Amino acid sequence: MNGRDPAPGKEREEVSRPDAVGRLLDLRDATATPPSERVDLVRAAGRVLAEPVDAPAGVPRYDRATMDGYAFAADEAFPLRVVDEVFPEDEPPEIGPGAAVAVATGAALPPAADAVLMREAATVEDGRLSGRPLDPGTNVYPAGATAGAGERLFDAGRTLAPRHAALLRDVGVGTVAVHRPATVAVVATGTEIHEGRQPDRDSETLCNLLRRWGHDPVLEEPVPDEAAVVRETIETAADEYDAVVTTGGTSVGSADHVVSVLGEHDVRFRGVALRPGRPVTVAAVDGTPVCALPGKPVAAHTAATLVCRPLFTGENRLPTVDAETAVGLAVPEDDVEFAVPVVLDDEGATPLGHADSTFPLYDERFAPGRVSSSTRITLADGVVLTERGFDAGERVAVVPYEVVE
Repeated sequence: MNGRDPAPGKEREEVSRPDAVGRLLDLRDATATPPSERVDLVRAAGRVLAEPVDAPAGVPRYDRATMDGYAFAADEAFPLRVVDEVFPEDEPPEIGPGAAVAVATGAALPPAADAVLMREAATVEDGRLSGRPLDPGTNVYPAGATAGAGERLFDAGRTLAPRHAALLRDVGVGTVAVHRPATVAVVATGTEIHEGRQPDRDSETLCNLLRRWGHDPVLEEPVPDEAAVVRETIETAADEYDAVVTTGGTSVGSADHVVSVLGEHDVRFRGVALRPGRPVTVAAVDGTPVCALPGKPVAAHTAATLVCRPLFTGENRLPTVDAETAVGLAVPEDDVEFAVPVVLDDEGATPLGHADSTFPLYDERFAPGRVSSSTRITLADGVVLTERGFDAGERVAVVPYEVVE
C-alpha cells in the first residue's frame, strides 16, 4: 500500500456539496430540538425562533404623516381653515369639511384626512391654508401598512437579525420564544497538536463560527492520534453535548482514526466533491450530529461554512455578489467543485494566492492543497464556487464570507 492508498474501511464515497447540504438538513430535522426559552429583544439577535410570531394588532393604528405639513381631505378645495395641530403622541382629532390640521412627522391623521401638504409648499395667512392640489395618499403612511392584525411576520425556525428588533417592537412584541443554543463540543485531533508541537489553528475559528450561528461552543482539549482515545472522546462528547465538531483525522491514512470511529455509527456521507474541504465526514453518533472536518485551516473553514453550516443554521442559501475577474485562472483536472478564495477591490475579483495577487502562492493554476494550508488566505473577502477555470474579465458569482460566517 503506497502513501496515497486508503486504509481499509476508509474509502471515500464522495457526494456533491448540494447533496451533502441536503443530507445535513435531513439530519437536522431528525435531531432532537433543544428546549425553548423566552428572551427580550435585547438578546434576540442570532437566536432561532421556537414559535411563529404574529402581529398582535394592525400597525400603525392610524394613517400617519411622513413629514411636517398640513393634513386634509385631498378632494377639498383651497383655501382651508387650519383648526388644530397634531403631534405623534396625540390622538387624531375629528375635522369637518373645509378644514385642515397642522401635523408633525409621525402624527396620526384625522379620519377625514388622506393627504399631507409639506410645510415648505404651504402658505398660511390668517389661519387659512393654500397650496397645490394633492392626490389621496400623498405623504401618508397608511394604517396597517407595517402589519395587519394577526399577520404572520416570522415562521418558527427563522434566525432573528439585529434589525428585526425594530419590527417586533413596532408591532408590540417585546419577547420571543427561541430555542436554547445548542451546546457543541469542538475537538482537535492530532498528536502534534496534543503535544504542543504545532498550534491548533482551527478550533478558535470554529468556536467563533458556531457562536455567530447562535450556539454555545465548548473547546475541548486536543486528543492524540490514538484510536481508543479518539473513540472515547467522540462518543463521550456525543453523549454530553448537542453536537460535536472535530478537526483532523478525516483523510485515508492509517492514523486518521476519526473516520474509523464514525464508520461504526450512522454515517451520512464520507467526503464531499469540494476543494479545499474535501475530506469531511458527517455521522450521527447515538443520535448526536458529529461533523468531522479536515485539519488544514482553510479546508476546515471551507467545509464548515459551505457544507456544515446548514446543520447549525437551517439555512442552505448562498447569497452572492456579481464581480468581474481581474485575472485568469486555471483549475486542476478533477471532477469537483473548487472554492476559490478571492479579494474584491476596484480591480474586480482576484484569487488570493494567484501569482498576480498580493499574496502569490501559486501560478495561474489554482492549488487547493497550498491554499488549504495557508492561514493568510483568511484575508480573502469570499469565494468563487466553480468547476472550471475562467478568463480575466469574466463575470463570476462571489459568496462573501460575511454571509456564511
